[in-house]
Amino acid sequence: MAIPERFSNLPEYAFPRLRALLAGIEPGGEPMVMTIGEPRHPMPAFVAPIMAESIDLFAKYPSNEGTPALLEAISGWIRRRHGIEVGPERLMALNGTREGLFNAALALAPEHKNGARPAVLVPNPFYQVYAVAAAAVAADPVFVPAGPETGFLPDYAGLDRATLDRTAIAYLCSPANPQGAIAGEDYLETLIALADRHDFLVFADECYSEIYRDAPPPGALAVATRMGLADRVVMFNSLSKRSNLPGLRSGFAAGSAANIAQMRRLRSYAGAPLSLPAQAVSAAAWADEGHVQDSLALYRRKYAVADRVLGNVPGYRGPEGGFFLWLPVEDGEQAAKQLWREAGIQVLPGAYLSREVAGENPGRGYIRVALVAGESETEQALSRLKDVIYKEGR
Repeated sequence: MAIPERFSNLPEYAFPRLRALLAGIEPGGEPMVMTIGEPRHPMPAFVAPIMAESIDLFAKYPSNEGTPALLEAISGWIRRRHGIEVGPERLMALNGTREGLFNAALALAPEHKNGARPAVLVPNPFYQVYAVAAAAVAADPVFVPAGPETGFLPDYAGLDRATLDRTAIAYLCSPANPQGAIAGEDYLETLIALADRHDFLVFADECYSEIYRDAPPPGALAVATRMGLADRVVMFNSLSKRSNLPGLRSGFAAGSAANIAQMRRLRSYAGAPLSLPAQAVSAAAWADEGHVQDSLALYRRKYAVADRVLGNVPGYRGPEGGFFLWLPVEDGEQAAKQLWREAGIQVLPGAYLSREVAGENPGRGYIRVALVAGESETEQALSRLKDVIYKEGR
């Protein structure tokens, strides 16, 4: 049977591509994997006791949208963090943000927009689920450059009116994966006003929001609420990065009651709710900030390490938030092979996170490096990386 055309041109996922690229190359040192965004900081101490206390709940079907305790914990966190009230009817628990970012498009993208095929705006480079979600709803993905010329954020306001008038969804990740740029309040206000003017939704992927260099990044839903346009934004966040719990697969979506109701309706047929023990752990995690601050302090020390080791490299830009370095190189694939062969360091070519448009791939001249290991390991690895890739910059 033929593969549906809307999925036939999707590139292979980044990590299988990397395995193929490095196949047959022996690592030239103690292997250090800096590719995947999987935090290795300690998880909260309360996780195991709560899971043990809740073990009998595996015998029950879980709540589809989230238990009252979990929704209240998420609501309380949004109140403390963003200063807005979001009731339980405007929330939905998720199996991590990837599930929500994909299924929200299925639930909320129209088949037609102003008599035309809808468009989905995607920053380029981007988290790959955005493009797959666009394909799943038979929309046209519009890849918008997010490079140094635009502050590593997509200039959606610079698109032509015809494209904006058929836009159904605009994805935005802040802090950005992979570039680490933060969308400030002015940027968010401009984007939300644009969404209201052209009648589309902003899907705000904020899973890195609790990892930042200076001030906490503003939230898109909070900005939209102050503008009286909360119905224009669906916000996504999770415990994977904030609480170092990627294996818990726990996140949430927040938005207007109407948008969340539509997402819940789809999920009741096609979703997989979190187990009740996982929901119990999640409620405790959203209610606690101590472990988050401890983790943030470690990330800030690693920012300082990266600045110290790589600060004199031409084109180096320390991230404003998140835990990735987006390092300039001549060719990302060649740099990845060289680092593995000469130093045993595994990084991700930037082209694997981007899409070629008009013959140009904005990620080709970059590598993504994840700062997820400990402080001393990170310093050693970045020093080895610099010795291999940036010999002239020393």
